[in-house]
Amino acid sequence: MCYLIAKKFNDVGCLALQTNHGQHLVDFKKKLITEIGTDKVQLITISRPSAFGEYEPYSFVDTEQEFEQEVRKLG
Repeated sequence: MCYLIAKKFNDVGCLALQTNHGQHLVDFKKKLITEIGTDKVQLITISRPSAFGEYEPYSFVDTEQEFEQEVRKLG
């Protein structure tokens, strides 16, 4: 298990989705990067939110579809 994080540069807080490592995650991140680029939003994968206080507060979403919709709003 891991968390996919989307953070808009210079903003406080981030968007988080609990997910699993693997090819599906790689493909999902590539799709998002293709859509939004990398100049405004950082996409990273972390092991646990409590270890990365610099991204707080976390706004958790439940589905990839919801994550994708919210990430588009950031870009």
